[in-house]
Amino acid sequence: MAEWIYFIHAPREDFAATMTEREQEVWAEHFARLQKLLAGGVMILVGPTLGRVNTGIAIFEAPDEESARRLMEEDPAIASGIARGELRPFSVALLRGRD
Repeated sequence: MAEWIYFIHAPREDFAATMTEREQEVWAEHFARLQKLLAGGVMILVGPTLGRVNTGIAIFEAPDEESARRLMEEDPAIASGIARGELRPFSVALLRGRD
C-alpha cells in the first residue's frame, strides 16, 4: 500500500478564526470523515498548521494515485469548494513508536 499526503489549503488567512456558519458545518463533516478513515486504518496522521495560514495535512494509505485522488476529492472541505486540495506521493521514513 502506498503512502500519500494531501494538503488542504484554506480560502483565506486566519480561516480557523473567521469561519462562517456554513464553513463550520462543512469542517465538522470533514473532521467526522477523517475520524472514520482513521478508525478504518486508512489515515496515518491528520492536523492543521497553526498561525495565520491554516493549511491542513492528511497522511494516508491508498493503493494507487487514482484511489488517493478520489479520497482527497471526496473530502467535504474540498468537494464543497471551500478549500483546495493538493495531493503528493509521500513516504513515512520515521515514525515514533514504530522505529
